[in-house]
Amino acid sequence: MASQEVSVHETLETAGDVVVRMTGISFAYQSKKLFSNLNLEIKRGNIYGLLGKNGAGKTTLLKLLSGQLFVQDGMVEVFGQNPQKRSPSLLQEIFYLPEEFPLPKMKANEYLAMLSPFYPRFDHTMFGVYCKDFDVDLNQRLDQMSLGQKKKVLLSFGLASNTALLILDEPTNGLDIPSKRQFRQTVASAMTENRTFIISTHQVRDMENLIDPIIILHDGSVIFNDAVASVSDKYVLNLTTSEPDREKTLYTEKVLGGWMVLSERTDESEGQPLDLETLFNVVIQTSKGTMGGVR
Repeated sequence: MASQEVSVHETLETAGDVVVRMTGISFAYQSKKLFSNLNLEIKRGNIYGLLGKNGAGKTTLLKLLSGQLFVQDGMVEVFGQNPQKRSPSLLQEIFYLPEEFPLPKMKANEYLAMLSPFYPRFDHTMFGVYCKDFDVDLNQRLDQMSLGQKKKVLLSFGLASNTALLILDEPTNGLDIPSKRQFRQTVASAMTENRTFIISTHQVRDMENLIDPIIILHDGSVIFNDAVASVSDKYVLNLTTSEPDREKTLYTEKVLGGWMVLSERTDESEGQPLDLETLFNVVIQTSKGTMGGVR
């Protein structure tokens, strides 16, 4: 056991700022090719948002980097280790919350006693605080909880695990409006410079002002991996009442009252902040271009 503790320490200390490095990744489900020469780098101390259309492979990507699926070509490193080896010293530094999950027929307290020993830095006090914030009854059986309540228990567990990497797949699905607000506040409070979050979501409005940098997955590749500011500093979004010339604009969207137009920022430019939904649409539409951090 002592050698394993040293291994964990060495893993985190020698990995530097890079938490995840995926190079030349290829992956397919039987005859359906999903990724081809995919590259991705994720750095420590950020709350990354993973965005993509339905079927883009977001969940598959998360399972590849957490060692649940194996690449067919290329290299995956998490904290400098290969997750396919499923080393206990690495797995105790990763908490993965899937979008769908089976839970045993037991009380939340029993579930806590069963699984918390797998995470050496698990904070039982903070688990109680998170559950109280989420209004979770730890004496209720997990199988009798609603989807939202089950998700709150697992979110509380993951945050209290104090793992260096937390992977959350559609974490706000099943949460009511007050719980979504509580989720944003709780995640922000649990964030430290030594932790990294990867949050895959379709609910970009739920994640506004929380996730940044943004990773966008499209057509088997990562086409954007950068901060929102990298685009906002170069481009500006304005509302115009007259239909713009689409040949002269980078992005145009018909909205109530006119058209939203994205144009290059100048010293005199004034406009609206670039929200995540628009950023996603812009990057997808201009994926063959070079705007912002598109790669």
